[in-house]
Amino acid sequence: MVKTALYVHMEAKPGKEAEVQKFLEDGLALVNQEPATTAWFAMAMGHGHFGIFDAFPDEAGRNAHLNGAVAAALMAKAADLFAKPPSISKVDILAAKLPK
Repeated sequence: MVKTALYVHMEAKPGKEAEVQKFLEDGLALVNQEPATTAWFAMAMGHGHFGIFDAFPDEAGRNAHLNGAVAAALMAKAADLFAKPPSISKVDILAAKLPK
Protein backbone atom coordinates (compact mmCIF):
# COMPACT_ATOMS: atom_id res chain seq x y z
CA MET A 1 0.00 0.00 0.00
CA VAL A 2 1.24 3.47 -0.79
CA LYS A 3 0.63 6.18 1.78
CA THR A 4 2.82 9.10 0.71
CA ALA A 5 3.75 10.67 -2.60
CA LEU A 6 5.41 13.59 -4.33
CA TYR A 7 4.19 15.75 -7.16
CA VAL A 8 6.86 17.79 -8.92
CA HIS A 9 5.94 20.44 -11.48
CA MET A 10 8.59 21.78 -13.86
CA GLU A 11 8.54 24.41 -16.58
CA ALA A 12 11.25 24.05 -19.20
CA LYS A 13 13.20 27.06 -20.38
CA PRO A 14 12.24 27.90 -23.98
CA GLY A 15 14.16 25.60 -26.31
CA LYS A 16 15.04 23.13 -23.52
CA GLU A 17 11.91 20.95 -23.81
CA ALA A 18 13.68 18.05 -25.55
CA GLU A 19 16.47 18.09 -22.94
CA VAL A 20 13.94 18.00 -20.10
CA GLN A 21 12.14 15.08 -21.74
CA LYS A 22 15.41 13.16 -22.15
CA PHE A 23 16.40 13.96 -18.56
CA LEU A 24 13.10 12.56 -17.28
CA GLU A 25 13.28 9.47 -19.49
CA ASP A 26 16.83 8.77 -18.26
CA GLY A 27 15.69 9.22 -14.65
CA LEU A 28 13.78 5.95 -14.81
CA ALA A 29 17.03 3.96 -14.56
CA LEU A 30 17.88 5.72 -11.29
CA VAL A 31 14.38 5.30 -9.87
CA ASN A 32 14.45 1.58 -10.67
CA GLN A 33 17.26 1.29 -8.11
CA GLU A 34 15.07 2.68 -5.30
CA PRO A 35 13.27 -0.17 -3.52
CA ALA A 36 10.87 2.15 -1.65
CA THR A 37 9.66 3.95 -4.79
CA THR A 38 6.50 1.95 -5.47
CA ALA A 39 5.30 3.97 -8.47
CA TRP A 40 7.00 6.68 -10.55
CA PHE A 41 5.62 8.61 -13.51
CA ALA A 42 7.32 11.29 -15.59
CA MET A 43 4.81 13.36 -17.56
CA ALA A 44 4.75 15.88 -20.39
CA MET A 45 1.79 18.22 -20.04
CA GLY A 46 2.30 20.41 -23.09
CA HIS A 47 3.58 23.95 -23.59
CA GLY A 48 6.90 23.21 -21.85
CA HIS A 49 5.32 21.88 -18.65
CA PHE A 50 6.44 18.58 -17.17
CA GLY A 51 5.70 16.66 -14.01
CA ILE A 52 6.78 13.75 -11.86
CA PHE A 53 4.44 11.79 -9.62
CA ASP A 54 5.87 9.11 -7.38
CA ALA A 55 4.43 7.10 -4.51
CA PHE A 56 5.93 5.41 -1.47
CA PRO A 57 4.78 3.08 1.31
CA ASP A 58 5.78 5.52 4.04
CA GLU A 59 7.57 8.73 4.97
CA ALA A 60 10.93 6.94 5.16
CA GLY A 61 10.61 5.86 1.53
CA ARG A 62 9.66 9.35 0.43
CA ASN A 63 12.61 10.84 2.33
CA ALA A 64 14.99 8.28 0.84
CA HIS A 65 13.83 9.34 -2.63
CA LEU A 66 14.18 13.05 -1.81
CA ASN A 67 17.75 12.39 -0.70
CA GLY A 68 18.53 10.06 -3.61
CA ALA A 69 20.13 10.25 -7.03
CA VAL A 70 17.10 11.49 -9.00
CA ALA A 71 16.47 14.44 -6.68
CA ALA A 72 20.18 15.34 -6.70
CA ALA A 73 20.28 15.22 -10.51
CA LEU A 74 17.11 17.31 -10.73
CA MET A 75 18.54 20.04 -8.53
CA ALA A 76 21.90 19.95 -10.31
CA LYS A 77 20.22 20.56 -13.68
CA ALA A 78 17.49 22.94 -12.49
CA ALA A 79 19.21 26.23 -13.36
CA ASP A 80 20.08 25.04 -16.87
CA LEU A 81 16.80 23.33 -17.81
CA PHE A 82 13.97 25.10 -15.99
CA ALA A 83 12.45 28.57 -16.21
CA LYS A 84 12.00 28.54 -12.42
CA PRO A 85 12.89 26.06 -9.68
CA PRO A 86 10.85 22.84 -9.72
CA SER A 87 7.83 22.95 -7.41
CA ILE A 88 7.89 19.90 -5.11
CA SER A 89 4.70 19.06 -3.18
CA LYS A 90 4.44 16.33 -0.55
CA VAL A 91 1.05 14.65 -0.75
CA ASP A 92 -0.76 11.95 1.18
CA ILE A 93 -2.41 9.10 -0.71
CA LEU A 94 -6.04 8.55 0.27
CA ALA A 95 -6.73 5.61 -2.05
CA ALA A 96 -4.79 3.78 -4.76
CA LYS A 97 -5.05 0.98 -7.27
CA LEU A 98 -1.73 -0.67 -8.11
CA PRO A 99 -0.88 -3.84 -10.01
CA LYS A 100 -0.74 -6.95 -7.86
